[in-house]
Amino acid sequence: MIEVHTRLNVGNLESCRAGSPGFAVVHACKSPCHQNSVGYWGSLPSHHPNYLWLERPQNLYLNMIDPSLPLFKIESFRCFLEFATVQYGNGATLLIHCNQGESCAPSLALLFLAKRLQAIPAGSFLEAKEAFLTVYPAYRPGVGIEQFLTKQWAEIR
Repeated sequence: MIEVHTRLNVGNLESCRAGSPGFAVVHACKSPCHQNSVGYWGSLPSHHPNYLWLERPQNLYLNMIDPSLPLFKIESFRCFLEFATVQYGNGATLLIHCNQGESCAPSLALLFLAKRLQAIPAGSFLEAKEAFLTVYPAYRPGVGIEQFLTKQWAEIR
C-alpha cells in the first residue's frame, strides 16, 4: 500500500481489507472481491442490480477487470467518484486496491486526484497520467482502461 496523497492509498490484493469507520476501501477487482461480496462465481448477468458495483458501509466493490478492449461503463467511474468524495470529505482515509496495484486502482486514484481533489492536472487523461507517474511510478495502465479514460475523460465528472 502506497500513499499517493494525504489519506489516499493505492494497493494490490495483499492490501485488501474491510473498511471501517475512518477507513474506506474501494475494491477495484471482480475476483475475488466483487464476486465474494455479491456471492457469485464466474460471471454475473448484466441485469443483476449489483452487476457494476455493490456499496456497503466504508466499502465499494467494483466489478472491474482489465481487458485489452475498453469494456468499462462510465457509471462505475461516476459511482467510484461519488463514494470516494463522500468518504474522503467525511475525513476517512481511502484505500483503492486491485489485484496487482498497477492499472485499475491507480487509474481510479488518478481520476480522484484530478477530478475531485484538483491535486494533479485535469485537462486530459494524458496530462493527469504524466503528473500521477511522479507520485506512483508503478502505474502501468492496461490498454483498455487507458483507451477508455482517454476517450471518456471529459464525460467522467
